[in-house]
Amino acid sequence: MRFSSRVATTVVTLPLMLGLAACGSDKTATVNAGTTPTPVSTPVTTPSQAPERVAPAVAHLNTASFLPAMKKSMVGKDSVKMTMKMVAGGQTMTVTGQQTMKPVAMQLEMNGAAFGGKAKMIVVKNMLYLSTPDVPAGKYLKIDPKDSSNPMAASLGGMLDEMDPSKTFESFDGGLKAAKFVKTETIDGRKVDRYAVTVDMAAALKAKGQKMVAGMPKTLVYTVWMGSTDHLMYKIFFEMAGVSMTMNASDWGKPISIKAPPASKIVSR
Repeated sequence: MRFSSRVATTVVTLPLMLGLAACGSDKTATVNAGTTPTPVSTPVTTPSQAPERVAPAVAHLNTASFLPAMKKSMVGKDSVKMTMKMVAGGQTMTVTGQQTMKPVAMQLEMNGAAFGGKAKMIVVKNMLYLSTPDVPAGKYLKIDPKDSSNPMAASLGGMLDEMDPSKTFESFDGGLKAAKFVKTETIDGRKVDRYAVTVDMAAALKAKGQKMVAGMPKTLVYTVWMGSTDHLMYKIFFEMAGVSMTMNASDWGKPISIKAPPASKIVSR
C-alpha cells in the first residue's frame, strides 16, 4: 500500500489549527469637510457641532495574545469542514473532509499519488477505517491503533492522539516564537487579518514527546488568516522542504454526522 502515514498525520492535525473567520464590517468613519454657513440679514445663533466620532483603532494580536485568542475562539466550536491542497515533489494532493472534536471523529476523502490515487479515511470511537485503491471498491480496512500485531497500527495509530486539540495547543505553547500582524484582507467576502506565525520546530515537537528529523527546518513560518473579531482561523499556508500546503475551513460548530462503515463493508488482509 502506498498510503503515507506522515502525509496522513499532516492531514489529521492541521484542521485543528484552522477556523472560519467571521463576516463583519470594518468600516472606518469618514470625516466630511463641512462648509461655513452663509450668514443672512437676520442675525442667528449657529449651534455648535457635535464632535465627529472616529472609529477606534483595531487592536491586532501579537506574540503574547495570539495563542490565547486562538484557544478562546475554538470554545464551543467542536466541528469543522475543511479542504486542503498540498504540493510535494511536483505532485498535487487534495483533501476534503469534516471533523468533530467532541467526540473525536473524522471523515476524509483524499486524492493524489501519496494516497495511491483516491483514499478514504474514517475515524470513529478510536478506530480507524481506511479505503485505498488496493482494497475492494467500497470496502474498508478496520485498524485498531492498539493492535500490536498489525504493522499499520503503529504508523497510523499516533494520528488519533494528534486529533486531540489540547495536544495541538501543547505543541504551539511550546514552540510559538512570534506572531506578527501583516495586513487586513478580504477573502470570500470576509474581513480577515493575516499573520506570520513562527514556530520553533524542535520545541514544538518536544512538547509532544517527539524529536526533530533530518531535513526539518529549525523554524517554520505559517501564514494564518484570522477573523478580526472572533479570531477563528479561516485559512492557513506553509512551505517546508519543497512541500507547500494551503488549507481552508468552514462551518465551524455546525452539526456533523460521522459514522463507522457497516460490518458488511469491512474487509481484512
